[in-house]
Order: sequence, then structure tokens, then C-alpha cells
Amino acid sequence: MDLQKHAQPADTAPRPADLRASDADRDRVADILREALAEGRLTAEEHAERVEGVLHTKTVGELDVFIRDLPAAHDRPAAPAYASVPHRPLPGSLPADADTSVVAVFSSAVRRGRWRAGRRVHAFAVFGSVEIDLSEAVFEYQQVVIKAVSVFGDVQIRVPENVSLRGTGGSVLGNFEVSTLDSVQSDAPVIYVDGWSVLGNVEARPRRGRFVADILDRVQGKLDKADRKLRKHLDR
Repeated sequence: MDLQKHAQPADTAPRPADLRASDADRDRVADILREALAEGRLTAEEHAERVEGVLHTKTVGELDVFIRDLPAAHDRPAAPAYASVPHRPLPGSLPADADTSVVAVFSSAVRRGRWRAGRRVHAFAVFGSVEIDLSEAVFEYQQVVIKAVSVFGDVQIRVPENVSLRGTGGSVLGNFEVSTLDSVQSDAPVIYVDGWSVLGNVEARPRRGRFVADILDRVQGKLDKADRKLRKHLDR
């Protein structure tokens, strides 16, 4: 074997600026540009031109060019500081009784839309299906436990993508799957899924594009402010 041919020099690793940009990277830069427009740092024409450029970028380095002269670009942390969330809630910190119970026996049951999530939700599917959708729910408490049991059934749990999600459980000839999430906000809701399935399925994962309502309202407020400023500029 020719070792020189197969050896890879250490300096061939791609630089961070050369990495392919993700949709999240483009959204982050677009948010900075919106704030700059609202603060009067960019004109409407400059904002539109830069946003158009952001949509067509391919690497992280190309994205940085559009915000290099803006203060917000230099204030952001080098890496997300994810909130430290315990794997399970502290004993006695949550009530044993359910605030909400969703049961399906040879049937289906759904809880979705704008509803208030309590501290404990119980979901039972016996030869049936249960869907618990928290993507538009109002969180009155930071910690929520979902007890999910499936016997020859299916329990689907959907959460906003900006919460923390933890799961503990297992299955017998079935499936138990929780997509762990870590929020970058220390006060974000934490959802614990405690599940068990027997010849059934329990699954919890984020619904992409859905965020906790109060956080979404703050983002929408920034967008509305930028839109008003843009309309005012165009009306001159």
C-alpha cells in the first residue's frame, strides 16, 4: 500500500467559513438584517438587496459578508449556549395526578390546537391511536410530563422545535422513540415523555416550523415593526 497516496494532511479540514450554510444559518442572518432595517442602519433598498443575496448563498463565509458591518453580527455568541436540562424532573416537583387525559380504545383521540398544557398529561392507546400536539399549546408551566402507554396502539407526540425534550421508557415487540431537543433559552418549556409500548408505538418529535407562542409573538413583533418602517419609507 502506498502510504503517501492515502495519507491525508491535517490542514485539509474545511475552515468554518467554507462549510455549507443551513436554512437556520440563513434565517439567523435574515433576522439580523430585519433588526438593522428597523433600527435605521439599512435602507429599504439595502435590506432587500442583502436579503436576496442571503437566499442564494452556499457557505457560512458568504453569509457573513452581508452582516459584517452590523453591530449585531459581532454580538452573537460563537456557539449556542444550550440550557442544562435534567434527564428527569426532580422527585415530587410535579403532581402525580393528570391535568389532562387522552384515551383511545379501539378508536382515535386527538388533542391539538390552542390549548393549555398542564403539568401532567396522560395518553393511553389500546388498539387505537392518540395524538398529542403541543405545537400551538399555551404553556403555563415550564415542566410538562407526558405519560404515554400504547398496547397494540399508537401514541404520537408533537412539540414546538424551540423547547427541550427528554424521554424515558421502552417497548416490548414495539417501538419507543423520542427525538431529544435542547433549547438555547433557559426559561423554555421542558417536556418529559415517560412512555411504554407493548406491540405498539410511542413517538415524540418536534414539528418543524412551530415555536412556543410567546416567543413567536416576539419575533412577529419585530417583523411588524420592520414592515411598518418599510411602508413608511415607500410612502415618502
